[in-house]
Amino acid sequence: MTNTDLQARRTDAVPRGISTAYPKFVARAEGSEIWDVEGNRYIDFAGGIAVLNTGHRHPKVIEAVKKQLDAYTHTAFQILPYEPYVEVCERLAALAPIKDAKAILFSTGAEAVENAVKIARASTGRAGVVAFTGGFHGRTTMTMALSGKVAPYKTKFGIAPPGVFHVPFPVPQHGTSIADTLKALDYVFRADIGPDNVAAIIIEPVQGEGGFHPAPPELLERLRGICDQHGIVLIADEVQTGFARTGKMFGIEHSGIEPDLITVAKSLAGGFPLSGVIGRAAIMEAAEPGGLGGTYAGNPIACAAALAVFDVIAEERLIERANAIGERIKGRIGAIAKRNDIVPIAAIRGPGAMVAFDIVTEIGGDTPDAAATKRVTQAALDSGLVLLSCGVHGNTIRILNPLTISDALLEEGLDRLEDALKAALTVGV
Repeated sequence: MTNTDLQARRTDAVPRGISTAYPKFVARAEGSEIWDVEGNRYIDFAGGIAVLNTGHRHPKVIEAVKKQLDAYTHTAFQILPYEPYVEVCERLAALAPIKDAKAILFSTGAEAVENAVKIARASTGRAGVVAFTGGFHGRTTMTMALSGKVAPYKTKFGIAPPGVFHVPFPVPQHGTSIADTLKALDYVFRADIGPDNVAAIIIEPVQGEGGFHPAPPELLERLRGICDQHGIVLIADEVQTGFARTGKMFGIEHSGIEPDLITVAKSLAGGFPLSGVIGRAAIMEAAEPGGLGGTYAGNPIACAAALAVFDVIAEERLIERANAIGERIKGRIGAIAKRNDIVPIAAIRGPGAMVAFDIVTEIGGDTPDAAATKRVTQAALDSGLVLLSCGVHGNTIRILNPLTISDALLEEGLDRLEDALKAALTVGV
């Protein structure tokens, strides 16, 4: 079966509403490498969109999953509980930068975010939520409303639920400062909803789909003060930033502040569907028994995988590895940026191994070039590198390779990225 054959079957059976970046069908994967059904090999700089910090099929994760499969696969935690769920919550509470924490498990990042909002509303008795432009929080109706980007996440899906308000996320190259953000928040409080009616403010420590823009520590400090002043719950959405990606266990740790709730998913379980909310016990206890949960939430197989992931992060020192990888990537891209035979790039950024840069129209400029960005990702794929773009202008290249990648594979991938940046300029001429 070829990629073309499978793509034809996909087109016949699957609606176009779920898009696929590349029509390459996976046959197997290992570590930081993927092979398609035609035997083509790819280096993975996408990580299943930040899901594979511990790589494809890490041996310890697979061993833990096989052991759990031989015991039981499902009971529903709400019916008959099991130890792996409790242990994952214990370890999340111990790892999170929140004093006196508890945790609850779900299946997807959107579920985690939606339940964090429910918990905040139960705790405060309020309904309003403030989010940020460029933010991405999921595809359910509530999380779609929270996300700060219309296309493609809100297109054709009608009016979002009420009670959600957006303020601009500060991005220097987009001309938005911290002062602009705080002024807009003040406007919201004066014109749309009083702070005494706001249940939560939700923010990504580093925006994911919005372009890998870190939230400035000064902004996070000010938000913490505003939330304390008005009794608002501060939610750190760590679905993409969690579990060593940023060079800390959680991205919010770079700021030094303590959020009230943290949402987690993606790399929590090494490729298995698991998410959660971690938070201050007094807030987490607000919902009534039966108000939270889900049939598959905290699946025992995913919990077993997560427990192995925690061990791998610690034993293989992936937090330190993320920082080393990030410096290596940024150094290499910085050197590439000096070439005059590649598409122009700018604004190399990101903590740890959550690295990104922008494709722009001219050297030294900041005008986005989304068309050239598409040429780069396609040229990368053609050379055997899986690479993703993102950003509100569609001109950001993001790098999300597994943190377990070898130095040799990392360099090979960066070589292919450099070649793609050069090929994209040639194609665009």
